[in-house]
Amino acid sequence: MTMQELKLVNFKNYEGLKVSFSPQLNCFVGMNGMGKTNLLESIYYLCMTKSNFGTNDRQMVRQGESFFRIEGIFEGEEKVVAKVIPGKKKQFERNDVAYDRLMEHIGQIPVVMIVPDDTQLVSEGSEERRRFIDNTLSQLESGYLKMLITYNKVLKQRNAALKEMGKSGYFDDRLIQIYNEQLLAPADFIYQARKKFITEFFPVFQRFYQVISNNAEVVAGAYVSKLENASLKNLLAETEQKDRILQRTTVGIHRDDLKFTIGGHPLRKFGSQGQLKSFVLALKLAQFEFLKQQKDRKPLLLLDDIFDKLDRHRVSQLIGLLLEEDFGQIFITDTHENRLEKIVEQYAANYRKFTVENGKIV
Repeated sequence: MTMQELKLVNFKNYEGLKVSFSPQLNCFVGMNGMGKTNLLESIYYLCMTKSNFGTNDRQMVRQGESFFRIEGIFEGEEKVVAKVIPGKKKQFERNDVAYDRLMEHIGQIPVVMIVPDDTQLVSEGSEERRRFIDNTLSQLESGYLKMLITYNKVLKQRNAALKEMGKSGYFDDRLIQIYNEQLLAPADFIYQARKKFITEFFPVFQRFYQVISNNAEVVAGAYVSKLENASLKNLLAETEQKDRILQRTTVGIHRDDLKFTIGGHPLRKFGSQGQLKSFVLALKLAQFEFLKQQKDRKPLLLLDDIFDKLDRHRVSQLIGLLLEEDFGQIFITDTHENRLEKIVEQYAANYRKFTVENGKIV
């Protein structure tokens, strides 16, 4: 699927914008703070109904305004519009028909975004790695997203109840058991879906890592969950006293993780900076390939400031890989106007370059 046109009103530093794209490669160049990343974020938002960076909707409204609007025209004249007034229910429309629920839109326009902070996938806590799995599976199956929302809602209620019980000194075992029962079905669904995904995903990932690293190291990954050896029902019973003391739910799929290794050793401890960057890049490219295979259409690929992630030689290798293997429509940002263009010219005839300056394309 390709985006033909993008229109912005009051989004971040854009008062108004209308721009048409190449179906293959689009390069946004300009100094830092001019709005290049904002363009990628608006495309991601239109696909996923939220910011890739976890930015609050209120922070995405242009200063002094009360709303923002994003419109995208895709192949086949398909139109998607996001109308957002912070504090009110956001509205998404597809061909002028509003969705009843935002989750119905997730996965309709698959997207993968690669940013410098992606190294947090391997360097930070387990939340980032769970988010990566959930982002992929939510775009593949609406049922997964529904179960994830249900689980998180009940988990939030259970944690709030434990905290309130801790304050009052009265433990309501009956209420906790109700929450426990409500967690079981969505937890099992999510666990099984994640386990199946990792089994199918890692061979795809390993292929990309070998290409990027020139077969330098052997990498692997495994899904880590306590549900592997016990039911959530039994785990919740075993940790009830601990949960009472800590006033939060200490077991469940919200504690699962991915374990990454390189040469048989933990990546986080033994991987060099170059290996970490290559690892994360391979994860994201494999995410793209996996979504493409499962959905039988190519996601949009957004790459933000890739020179911050890789040196010039590796960027050239990456762009060659993306274009030679036909990754579909690609959007790239860079701070140097000529640096990216010199590399792109070696591989692509059908590309467009946009110079971004103070929320405008000049």
